Amino acid sequence: MFSLKSLALIATACSLLVAQPVAKPDDAGMSADRLKRIHESIQRHIDAGEICGAVTAVARRGHVVDFEAHGLMDIESGKPMQKDAIFRLASMTKPITGVAIMMLVEEGKVHLSDPVSKFIPEFREMKVAMPAEHGAGAPAEPGFSLVPANREITIHDLLTHTSGLASGGLGAAQVPKIAPHSPTDTLASYVPKLAAIPLDFQPGTQWAYSGGAGPDTLSRIVEIVSGQTYDKFLRMRIFEPLGMKDTFFYPPAARRPRLVTLYRKSPNGLVKDPNQDGYSNPNYFSGAGGLISTAGDYLQFAQMLLNGGEWNGKRLLSPRTVELMASNHVGDMFNGKLGRPAHGMGFGLIVQVVEDNVAAGLRVSNGSFGWDGAFGTQVWVNPKEKMVTIIMIQTQVAQVQRDFENAVMQAIVE
Repeated sequence: MFSLKSLALIATACSLLVAQPVAKPDDAGMSADRLKRIHESIQRHIDAGEICGAVTAVARRGHVVDFEAHGLMDIESGKPMQKDAIFRLASMTKPITGVAIMMLVEEGKVHLSDPVSKFIPEFREMKVAMPAEHGAGAPAEPGFSLVPANREITIHDLLTHTSGLASGGLGAAQVPKIAPHSPTDTLASYVPKLAAIPLDFQPGTQWAYSGGAGPDTLSRIVEIVSGQTYDKFLRMRIFEPLGMKDTFFYPPAARRPRLVTLYRKSPNGLVKDPNQDGYSNPNYFSGAGGLISTAGDYLQFAQMLLNGGEWNGKRLLSPRTVELMASNHVGDMFNGKLGRPAHGMGFGLIVQVVEDNVAAGLRVSNGSFGWDGAFGTQVWVNPKEKMVTIIMIQTQVAQVQRDFENAVMQAIVE
């Protein structure tokens, strides 16, 4: 029996989720009793001192069936977690950047095959850093040489992390020397500097995470093509149409009390991170990791993707474009990378894709796609189950995500 208290809690969730319909779990094919295991799972990690708190959201068949705040926003003050708490998204910003680029692709202003140099001329004639023993090339530093790139890097390369741009290899090690960040940098002033960094491998030959440089370059291309700063483009083209009222690159003063404290794990438990702004910056609008948001706001964005590009009467993308984003573009190259399973995974246009959940050992359906962030945020869009799941935490503990996934999937009863 679905209790009046439970219904009241879901009604509260609805008011925070900007017109997101709600349903009794049973009406969406989920068990209300089994959904309680989400909180039990999160609470175990809180009790173990691994995280201070979390906000979780589950929507199935277009309706919210579970939306909960767990634990604390701040340990020192004992402030309880709020459902409208604001979290640093870190790399969960990237799917939003992917949508921004694909909107311009649909308008014919950008093509996936376009070389980056079409928009930022500095990216012409890039070099690749190779170990010194491999082939001839101009000496760079002890241990490697520079050889010409076989081809230019493209928009597709940046979206799929196959560009080799600051991807953790020999070339990426030169970033602090060649392209150091200044506190006053903008995308316009900084991104052209990235072109001087040697690529870590020949474009298209490997998958390696370009965690900052790749998506930030895409963000700059959005600025150039649209004639707007990246924050303004996202505000006008994505956030306002979707009703995302609490999503920003830097927290306004009025929103700061709702910002969850960022903690790091240490041998002595959770320690407050000295940089509470994370990757947020008032001048540098990083499409790689700069956004802050709420679970409710991000649910609107994820539901749009689940709906094939439309939400609440606003269409951002066509269903075929969302399908293209959620398709594997890299063959087997993503398997085993960045802590992912060794089998069963693919990578689409700036999102990971589950191709074989049994091989991957994941409790999400085949065809599910999404991404997560360095501070523990995660989204899955699950077309097979017509479901969106979001977990927001501010300390990276991968097992929290796995346990949340399990708690959600075991609650599906039809």
